[in-house]
Amino acid sequence: MPTAPRLALLLLILCFRCSPVAAWQSAPNSDSATAPLRIICFGAHPDDAEYKSGGTAALWAAAGHKVKMVSVTNGDIGHWNMAGGPLAQRRTAESSEVARRLGFEYQVLDIHDGELEPTLENRRLITRLIRQWNADIVIAHRPWDYHPDHRYVGVLVQDAAYMVAVPFFCPDTPPLQKNPVFLYSSDRFQKPYPFKADIAVAVDSVFEKKVDALMALESQTFEGGALGSAETMAAAPPASQPELRRAWLKERWERRQAAEARDYRPALLRWYGDTAGNAVKYAEVFEICEYGRQPSADEIRQLFPFLPQP
Repeated sequence: MPTAPRLALLLLILCFRCSPVAAWQSAPNSDSATAPLRIICFGAHPDDAEYKSGGTAALWAAAGHKVKMVSVTNGDIGHWNMAGGPLAQRRTAESSEVARRLGFEYQVLDIHDGELEPTLENRRLITRLIRQWNADIVIAHRPWDYHPDHRYVGVLVQDAAYMVAVPFFCPDTPPLQKNPVFLYSSDRFQKPYPFKADIAVAVDSVFEKKVDALMALESQTFEGGALGSAETMAAAPPASQPELRRAWLKERWERRQAAEARDYRPALLRWYGDTAGNAVKYAEVFEICEYGRQPSADEIRQLFPFLPQP
């Protein structure tokens, strides 16, 4: 006769073998050469992910792949002249419109702007979101940044990088069959080490589309967001002059995306070759997190199918 502890262990093993978690683990890998890629991008606020990855997301979406952006806070203090529920609703609507224009999904979590913490509860939340999306790629801030919400998004996604495959962490949501590739979006911070461009994507072909989409972020682009002012807002063309407004915004994003291409030209040359790489005007760039799956160059080209084949 088995002892009580051994009997409990046998029952646990039997339940695990019959559970949805075990079925998920033993199921065939759902990936195939024709299955769409699944990408989830985390930003701290409604605007962060689309600023950093919007062009690349548009390229994935145009090729039939599935992209979701998640704002981990609701942005409810991200304006100089309004706050609370009305601002959270406004910013959710703005970012949802960006997503509609670029062809991906968007979700805003109900966490106050400026109050994100790297708690166990939030680690579970991020882990579940990655699992539910069945992500091949996860993109987030690096955990070194001027804004605490940005930093803690990076920490939480890093913490999820192992847990997404652990069956008995959040056992209510089936674990991933394989670990995703985790990427950081670019930043200018130097300590403890500067951003490293492992992957550079030319976004010239979708640059105008990205500008058109970002026009929807009026609270941030034309009104100045949290650090704006009446003077800042007055310096931008008014809503009654949409063509001037778009030209004003385009000029700012030309500088920003051209700087990415200029500063990370070696990465563009590595992926596009000398001739095409030198011709790129606008870029978005990503660093491979040392947690998660470590992709080969061939796998990176599969994950970024708009990169030229060697």
